[in-house]
Amino acid sequence: MRIEQRRWRSADDWTAVAGANLREPPQLVLIFGARGVMKDHGLIGQIMGAYPGAHYVGCSTAGEISGTEVSDDSVVTTAIHFAHTCIHGGKIALRHAGESYQAGAGLARTMPPEGLRHVLVFSDGLSVNGSDLVRGLTDHLPKGVTVTGGLAGDGASFTETLIMWDGMPEGGAVAAVGFYGDRLRVGFGSQGGWDPFGPERLITRSEGNVLYELDGRSALDLYRKYLGEHAGGLPATGLLFPLSLRLRPNDTPVVRTILGVNEAEKSLTFAGDVPEGSSARLMKANIDRLIDGAVGAAHTSFSAVGPVSPELAVLISCVGRKLVLKQRVEEEVEGVCGVLGGSAVITGFYSYGEIAPFMQDARCELHNQTMTVTTFSEGQGVGK
Repeated sequence: MRIEQRRWRSADDWTAVAGANLREPPQLVLIFGARGVMKDHGLIGQIMGAYPGAHYVGCSTAGEISGTEVSDDSVVTTAIHFAHTCIHGGKIALRHAGESYQAGAGLARTMPPEGLRHVLVFSDGLSVNGSDLVRGLTDHLPKGVTVTGGLAGDGASFTETLIMWDGMPEGGAVAAVGFYGDRLRVGFGSQGGWDPFGPERLITRSEGNVLYELDGRSALDLYRKYLGEHAGGLPATGLLFPLSLRLRPNDTPVVRTILGVNEAEKSLTFAGDVPEGSSARLMKANIDRLIDGAVGAAHTSFSAVGPVSPELAVLISCVGRKLVLKQRVEEEVEGVCGVLGGSAVITGFYSYGEIAPFMQDARCELHNQTMTVTTFSEGQGVGK
């Protein structure tokens, strides 16, 4: 695997970030950028012209990751030439959250099953039920095929998100790339680091990813009570106070953050399911534990690739973590890089939701407020 990574910012145009010059054309180019930059067709055309014949996949973000740096209003391209891996991908429309399961199932059906090892997926971050999307994918992919990815972002504005697959970025879509080959080893891990507070409450009324009532009370009114002075900034300030959910007492909690507010219905729309009968508890940030969580995700991902070092790592972290960490945001990325070592090229973005199992052999889920790390290697010894 050979990788070339570049970053564009208006102040310094294109700069080389990591990797070596490619000796052979890349099969895949990952593209992560701010919404405004991704809508610049001239700039996207430059990228596509630089790597003719490659597949292009990516999304708009709430921050771009390259190496140990986190940038805004930029675009990061990571061109990859695989020595022993083939790819196949596609894109499907997603007009509203009710189509999420069908979108996942439709993408899964486009993937030839023979030799498929892993699927990397990027979805519109606003018009989606991430839980249904994941179920649609995993229900229709061959057994043993793993899935990671994330929901596109739009800074903290929640106005529009964009998805790219072999063409100009557009809204209302989901794109996926399948990786094929017995030499490819993929690792992943996902951890949070938030602290629960307040009483645990029962979700007494919900529909899919829309929450109406907690303990028989308006969910929106209850959220406003807890947010206090932050309530006027919803939905963005809801990122600072996510919900921890457990369907059953012994389940590993999953975290959900707000995507939208409906004043008329007094409801909150989340990135994934908030099932009736689940137990929910508000959470707040602990900066040191957030950074420790990112490092823990890196350890889990690294250990899964076996006796070889990862060559590529895709980091997808939640915009809520970025808003909390502020000037310390690069510390979580530096922590991940410290685990993975200097040989891995690091790319990724800040998202509206993360898709991954917590660890190997766990069920794939939509997460919020986690750092998700996916590592790739074609090193010697893999697959033997």
